[in-house]
Amino acid sequence: MQSSKFRMRTDTKEGQCTVYINGELDLEAAAQMRAVMEPLVELCDRILTLNLQDLRYIDSTGIGILISVLKARHARGGPFTIEAVPAHIRKLFDMTGITPFLNLAGPSAAQAQ
Repeated sequence: MQSSKFRMRTDTKEGQCTVYINGELDLEAAAQMRAVMEPLVELCDRILTLNLQDLRYIDSTGIGILISVLKARHARGGPFTIEAVPAHIRKLFDMTGITPFLNLAGPSAAQAQ
């Protein structure tokens, strides 16, 4: 079931995968997010990037999915990057203490440091 408040778009080029997240990544969107991300963890030969530029909200379920993807990519030896993190989402990452474990990239991440 697709949430009306959550959309994803995937761009795959030469083994490099970028997933664009739009809307609210919460319990309602979790199944959709997992269904897209789980195969990509295995299939992306090179870097797997999550672009959060249009993410408006994330709850603990969404953060848990990010951590699961990070762990799975680490176990496979595959890089995982999160880019274009909005300031309010970055603040949440900082407050929960997960920022040091995430590979943040892009202008939003640089501005927050």
